[in-house]
Amino acid sequence: MTLEALQSTYADWRTTFNKRMEQTLTPQGDIPEALLEAMRYAVMGGGKRLRPLLIQASCLAVGGHVTDALPAALAVEMIHSYSLIHDDLPSMDDDALRRGRPTTHVVYGEALAILAGDALHSFAFETLARASLPAKRIQALTATLARAAGPGGMAGGQVLDMLAEGEPASEESVSQIHRLKTGALLAASHRLGAEAGGAAPESADFFEKVGHKVGLAFQIQDDILDETATTEQMGKTVGKDQASAKATWPAVVGLEESARRAKTLTQEALEDLELYGDAAELLRGLVRLAVERTS
Repeated sequence: MTLEALQSTYADWRTTFNKRMEQTLTPQGDIPEALLEAMRYAVMGGGKRLRPLLIQASCLAVGGHVTDALPAALAVEMIHSYSLIHDDLPSMDDDALRRGRPTTHVVYGEALAILAGDALHSFAFETLARASLPAKRIQALTATLARAAGPGGMAGGQVLDMLAEGEPASEESVSQIHRLKTGALLAASHRLGAEAGGAAPESADFFEKVGHKVGLAFQIQDDILDETATTEQMGKTVGKDQASAKATWPAVVGLEESARRAKTLTQEALEDLELYGDAAELLRGLVRLAVERTS
């Protein structure tokens, strides 16, 4: 499949996903209008939708249908969006720009932004619970997402990242931070797709292991871009990692070695996925685009 054909498929998936998200985040029940507006602002404000696309491509790779992956895709993007809201708060990274526009707390105030993040976190699991999938599959998906977002995953990684600011960094400490803070949700996206497609536990384990390689390569590239790209390219403030003395790969091993490691991890992930042949072609394309991006 040509690059143009791959990108066309991703664009179609992204369009379908965005429509479903719009439908999911509509006025319902007793949700206050102000809260729903802030939730929608955070979720519908652009973004590559990488995690949802990885879920759908992984689902397809194990023989599932992409529509079976949509509930997990919606849930993951809600979790990701909530994490960005909280990450941008004054008490965290104190960012005023996200995806090329003011961050949620800048527009709606800090209190409502926090509550919008809290609401998205809860709504993600409600969305999974209501999925039209077998009960055992929903149970597996819920456990995977909760583990990735929780204290042994993204939340724990955020804490380690915060505690590491200004402290001497090592390869081991940077690797642990990134494996949890960013890598856990990306690895979970691969596993969630396999689980949504009805894969056996050992196959889900395989996809999660591939996802850990992709997640680390993605974060290394993110660290590189924070030093080499512009704010306009990234849609968020760059150079803050250095200014805050954050633990990053370039800070530990330099830009050239960081790029080499990202390339090696990507190649390993792509070779692993050859096991699934043509069924994983869309997933392999996503892996390349995720790590080789320039914004």
